[in-house]
Amino acid sequence: MELNKPTTCNEIASILGGELIGNGFLEIYRLNRIEYAEEGDLTFYFDTRYLKHLQATKATCILVPRTFTPTEQNNKQAFIKVDNPYQSFYQLLVLNDTYYKQFNSFVHPSAIIGEGTSIAKSAFIGENVVIGKNCIIGENTILLPNVTLYDNVRIGANCLIHSNVVCYYNTVIGDNCIIHAGAVIGSDGFGFIENKDGSYTKIPQLGNVVIGNNVEIGANTTIDRAIVGSTVIEDGVKIDNLVQIAHNVHIGENTAMAAQVGISGSTKIGKRNRLAGQVGIAGHIEIADDVVLEAKSGVAKSITESGVYFGAPPRKKVEAFKILMSTQQLPELLKEFEKLKRVLKEQFGIDL
Repeated sequence: MELNKPTTCNEIASILGGELIGNGFLEIYRLNRIEYAEEGDLTFYFDTRYLKHLQATKATCILVPRTFTPTEQNNKQAFIKVDNPYQSFYQLLVLNDTYYKQFNSFVHPSAIIGEGTSIAKSAFIGENVVIGKNCIIGENTILLPNVTLYDNVRIGANCLIHSNVVCYYNTVIGDNCIIHAGAVIGSDGFGFIENKDGSYTKIPQLGNVVIGNNVEIGANTTIDRAIVGSTVIEDGVKIDNLVQIAHNVHIGENTAMAAQVGISGSTKIGKRNRLAGQVGIAGHIEIADDVVLEAKSGVAKSITESGVYFGAPPRKKVEAFKILMSTQQLPELLKEFEKLKRVLKEQFGIDL
């Protein structure tokens, strides 16, 4: 990633409050991963798994832990000792993330805006955006091209809504939220009555979706509206791409879920949960606070205690892994069992 402007190692050390070792006048032009860093790049090292890359890197500047001591030095490379190299690298990313700062105080002529809609003067409305009636768009919020908002949608301040996001009617979104391209917020829940002849009758979905502050929603994720009431995503929730959240689900604050998680209707997820990829959760159950579900776990019953779980059905991680390891011994156990059967039959006439 290119820096906004060339910056010396001395300047970077000052920004990060780090201790410089080596030539402080070397200029940095880019930020890069240690595996791919070249001359002119700044990278970071914090884990011994990457020691071989550290020894081979051509990076001009490397962020390292304060306990680190370089074994070799040359005038073409500098080190900056910091408390946490990863966090310091993140700090530099934030300082150079200026792309979206160009979007402010503008409504594109091609945008269609319904009656009664209120748009803050500092908001940015891109090409071909469609905003329904009686919507509210907060200060410094950005709607990129082709966003569609149905009637009565409310979006708070400092939000970033990427292209092709669709928010159905009555959706409420808080402050400082990011919604990535193609996400659909407030689509109808999968609600049908099965008739005696096997056909289905649609149940009207008359509720909405309410999203709190500081929420991020990944690309092509779908969050269904409630039958009545609200599907709720509390403050600080982070949702990856391709996640499905069904109607009337309630997600507790600061929960995070990876790609392809699926949550069925009317389920309540506690605070600070961590759901790894492809976790599936059945409907009408509850998950306690501070639960971690490892990848591909399938949950059919409520989980009432915090902890790390794995499997389908999920068990505490240590127990689940013991069971998994024991299954790998089954072929040998079957061979031993067959030998035992032969001995019992030959020596005692017992036929199992």
